[in-house]
Amino acid sequence: MVGGNLRIFLGAAPGAGKTFAMLEEGQRLRLQGAHVVVGALSSKARRETLALAEGLERCPLPEGKADEADLDVEAVLAREPGVVLVDDYARRSGSGVPRWEGVAVLLDAGIDVISTLDIRNLESVSDVVLSITGAREPETVPDTAVRGANQIELVDASPELLRQRLGEGKIYASQEEADRALAGDFRTGTLTALRELALLWLAERIDAGLSDYRAQHNIRDSWQTREKIVIGLSGQAEGQALIRRAARMLAGVPGGELHAVHVRTGTDANEMFSGKELELQRKLTQDVGGFFHVVGGEDTAETLTDFARNINASQIILGTSEQRSLASLGRGTVDKVRRNAGDIDVHLVAHNAGTGTSPRRGRSRLGRRREIPAFVLAVGLPPLLQLVLDVLPHQQLSTDMLVQLTGIVAVALVGGLWPAVAAAFLAGLIVNYFSVRPVGSLSVLDPENVLALLIFLLVAVAVSLVVDRSARRSKEAHLAGAEASVLGELSRRAVAEGSSIPAFLEHVREHFQAAGAGLWTRSEGGPRTPRVWSLQEYSGTSRPDALTEADSVEPLDEDRILSLTGRELSQDERRLLAAFGSHLLALLQREELNASQRENLRLAEGNKMRTSILRAVSHDLRTPLAGIKLAASSLRDKTITLTKEDQEELLATIESGADRLDGLVSNLLDMSRITADSVSPLITPVYWADAVGEALRSTTSERLRVLLPDNMPPVDADPGMLERVIANLVENALKYAPDSDVVVAGSVGGSGSARIGQRPASELTVVDHGAGIPAEEVLAMFRPFQRAGDTTPGTGIGLGLAVAKGFTEAMGGVLLAEPTPGGGLTMVVRLPLSTGVPPAMSPEGRHAGSTDSR
Repeated sequence: MVGGNLRIFLGAAPGAGKTFAMLEEGQRLRLQGAHVVVGALSSKARRETLALAEGLERCPLPEGKADEADLDVEAVLAREPGVVLVDDYARRSGSGVPRWEGVAVLLDAGIDVISTLDIRNLESVSDVVLSITGAREPETVPDTAVRGANQIELVDASPELLRQRLGEGKIYASQEEADRALAGDFRTGTLTALRELALLWLAERIDAGLSDYRAQHNIRDSWQTREKIVIGLSGQAEGQALIRRAARMLAGVPGGELHAVHVRTGTDANEMFSGKELELQRKLTQDVGGFFHVVGGEDTAETLTDFARNINASQIILGTSEQRSLASLGRGTVDKVRRNAGDIDVHLVAHNAGTGTSPRRGRSRLGRRREIPAFVLAVGLPPLLQLVLDVLPHQQLSTDMLVQLTGIVAVALVGGLWPAVAAAFLAGLIVNYFSVRPVGSLSVLDPENVLALLIFLLVAVAVSLVVDRSARRSKEAHLAGAEASVLGELSRRAVAEGSSIPAFLEHVREHFQAAGAGLWTRSEGGPRTPRVWSLQEYSGTSRPDALTEADSVEPLDEDRILSLTGRELSQDERRLLAAFGSHLLALLQREELNASQRENLRLAEGNKMRTSILRAVSHDLRTPLAGIKLAASSLRDKTITLTKEDQEELLATIESGADRLDGLVSNLLDMSRITADSVSPLITPVYWADAVGEALRSTTSERLRVLLPDNMPPVDADPGMLERVIANLVENALKYAPDSDVVVAGSVGGSGSARIGQRPASELTVVDHGAGIPAEEVLAMFRPFQRAGDTTPGTGIGLGLAVAKGFTEAMGGVLLAEPTPGGGLTMVVRLPLSTGVPPAMSPEGRHAGSTDSR
């Protein structure tokens, strides 16, 4: 018997539309004549869902609410339907039997099943879901029960749309459930992480399906699904065309990477002129989402292919033209790249070599690629010249020597000193044999001829030496120009981008193709303790433990050293490393100046804060003082007869004014400490429930609801500071959302984005449904002495949120503001989960009181 087909609608979270998609497909099949039965439906009493299910046969019929009936496999089999709709694939019945097991029975009976599933209910991703939501799902499905589906369709919805549906009451019927979700799983970060998890899981399944297809059809050829393209750049204008071509090639490739590479060899006369063009190509590479690299090496082809292999590139792109055999890198370089590329595809892109603003490349005066032709010429040219001399009539020995000397100079121009010396000795032997009497012998009878041959050899060697030195100096000049171009490009990048020390070290490592580059600093030693070198910054692999492990070092000053590991440098490269070191030292000094400037700005802000405090004291503190003074004067006035109720009212006024003054003064003092960076929290494990209870002890508002999970883990915080933070946030919410409930909720472990550095975090949210804050005013809301525009001066001095933010950051946490779906503001306090070992900090007393700000 042929089994039925399983189709699953997969979603990232409740409200994505999975049940709607299942019911719509059921209605479509019913209209086509199929016998469709609803086996299980979790409508959560949503009217839209129940309306969409009208007309579909229910089996079994629910006795109470529309979503209470479990999947009854026997009843469904008795109906013998063609298609069964089973909502919530992972849900368990009242007897504890999961629905996916009942679905397996229906499939074995040949019945097609359409079901729904949340990504969080997959067993294989349960640990990931735990890290994202902070809670482990009680109902999960084995991956084998899902991967065996004939079709899995993703029902996608953006986090913003899901939060909007939640605010409109389309996901949970009760407001309390919606508030809990809003503070937990329906945070934007959580929904984004779950959505990405669903997309990645489905993409992996598609890859697995492709692999199965290739195995079934015995397809052995490689089908590349991830591209990494390396572009070889010469520094000429055609490089921009190559970059755009590569970007177009990657436009439809998911996860593709583009790497533009320029190799500096120091032997190219044009390198000193290509800096401007390379800067344009670097910007273009970044604009198309690629990576730009400048690497150093003696051989362009080997360096380029080594780079491509190191990043596991799939393609290399080079430029060619009709006017020149290879416009970018030279014919020999391209041939060598093609030979060394192995399984990496090499693409040659044609372009017009004449349309460039950069000058044409000069050829190297010296080099290994010139020595072999020069030695061949040294062996072949002297005999060839002798054949020419034999044809031409002449009687003077000097004629033979001058002709041969001309050939030696030609060899020197091609290959330098040693090929020319070889040509000189061979030419001397030929002249002696064919032109010096006795002819046909190497013997010399006339002493003048001996002297003439010696002078001939000396002159030939001298000319060769002069030509060789001239070529070598030209090469050194080209190398110096290339070094200047590298440093110029580095300077432009530092000015344009504000390069940091790690970015600079990465540039150094990349240029020298080393394993790593590091900055070492020498620590201060005591009277009996020697000063030791410690690694301050490092870029690359194989991080060294001691300075002695570095292969090359360059002292910057008495207390700082630049090091390279993984490669020995030549003398020329060491000179360039010294130039890099000078630039790094200037960069360090610039950062020190920036730090000094930031400190001066901080002091200026402190002075500004003190001025604002004085203004607040002169105005906002007078209001409660005036009330206290008036009430006290009335009580002391013997001419006024007060009833007991009047006396109680005046005393309450005095007490209220004193409490308000206490809160105002406390916030002023706290803000002053925060501005002066003198807040020293005493970090200990604190439970959210304890902190919320203490913070809300004096709050009696009936609009306040606390929805904290019972199993929220402790966080690292200062108990007193955390109570002040919570009290200020709650007081602000109650004050600025007078017609709305205020919900204090928490999430176990926080959301997917709830991490502080590398540490997992937990979150507390204060949610109101008031007027909210415009997006452009969110940042200003946390500044000191800021109040909402529609509040009266008597509501406070505007320090509540500033103090809350300062205390939260002092405890190593984060305070955020987010819009509440449907209107209002959600304040999020994020603190790192406690590890049980609090860091050592100086104790600081608890601070009571709270005030207002928004």
